[in-house]
Amino acid sequence: MNKLAFFAVILFCIVSCSSIQSTATSSATLQLKFLNSIEIPSDQEFKNTLVGGLSGIDYDAKNDIYYLISDDRSEYNIARFYIAKILLTTDKIKSIKFENVVSFKNKAKENYSNWQKKPATSIDPEDIRYNPKTKNIVWSSEGARVISDQTTILQNPSIQTTTLEGNFVNNYNLSSNLKMQKEDKGPRSNAVLEGITFDKKYRTLFANIESPLFEDDKEATTTKGALIRMYQYEVKSKTNTAQYAYLLDPVAHFPIPENGFSINGVSAIQYYDKNQLLVVERSYSVGTQKCTIKIYLCDFTKATNVKDFTSLQNQKFILASKKLVLNMDDLNVFVDNIEGITFGPKLASGKQSLLFVTDNNFSKLQKTQILLFEVE
Repeated sequence: MNKLAFFAVILFCIVSCSSIQSTATSSATLQLKFLNSIEIPSDQEFKNTLVGGLSGIDYDAKNDIYYLISDDRSEYNIARFYIAKILLTTDKIKSIKFENVVSFKNKAKENYSNWQKKPATSIDPEDIRYNPKTKNIVWSSEGARVISDQTTILQNPSIQTTTLEGNFVNNYNLSSNLKMQKEDKGPRSNAVLEGITFDKKYRTLFANIESPLFEDDKEATTTKGALIRMYQYEVKSKTNTAQYAYLLDPVAHFPIPENGFSINGVSAIQYYDKNQLLVVERSYSVGTQKCTIKIYLCDFTKATNVKDFTSLQNQKFILASKKLVLNMDDLNVFVDNIEGITFGPKLASGKQSLLFVTDNNFSKLQKTQILLFEVE
């Protein structure tokens, strides 16, 4: 993969509820060329499991295999990840072959419970990475925050290490601002640890939340972006060493009807180079069939470590910079709900491949896609 000479415009600003400034989004010199995509049928089964909800993907180069995590909260089948081969021919995806499925085990060496039946002992898998140094899997869960007149469920998000057999090894030590709370403080429901990625030496793990912490900002709208945090962890100690503020774009399209659901958040991240991540911003609005997917190159080099900031409001700091690499709307192909990203093998051209996977939410109205790009 070619190194990128990346000189980003950094914003030094005072951020308040009514004066969030837009990060510069000029195009990066890095380019992505779309090669092709394949679709996994919504009714495909493998070893008595329904293949769907694929929310993360990672590539093991030595063994030429992929790890894909399902965000099934043990409602269709036990919480799990898949091991698969993706066959590339003439720089295109020809097929995917699932080779194994592995159930996640908790500390008690038990399967995670069905969310509908026993939510307290369930889990919400989101992203997955393979560590070739330890030959273990690291994966994230969003936890849960359900508060109503009938029930209160508070389940903290997590980043866990497990063996290739799915057995629990350890937890990363998450910062206090990631703990679920009854009051409007900390993470929002279903908007927490959406993406994780190792640096190339596997000494650092980066993670992101999808939407702002309550105390940091309101959620993105069609007229205003929103501030989220990127988290940096030392792999050896499993501790959080830094946090960086990142400014989301506004929601791409107005919902139909006007009061309908809409969102823009970071659904996946991929390490690119020192202090740099590829960031997937995913925007969806009711009334628009497809998602708007934008790939940004994010740089932390000059960003302020906001780890000790209890809130991002009324603070002085430097945002992580971002430059637009690709808006998938420009591809003129249907792209669904992208939630996973990984570098794959070198292509026949000698250039680096990049793959994305979409989460169909176990819905026949959505697609599970694997998309292949060439890094130029």
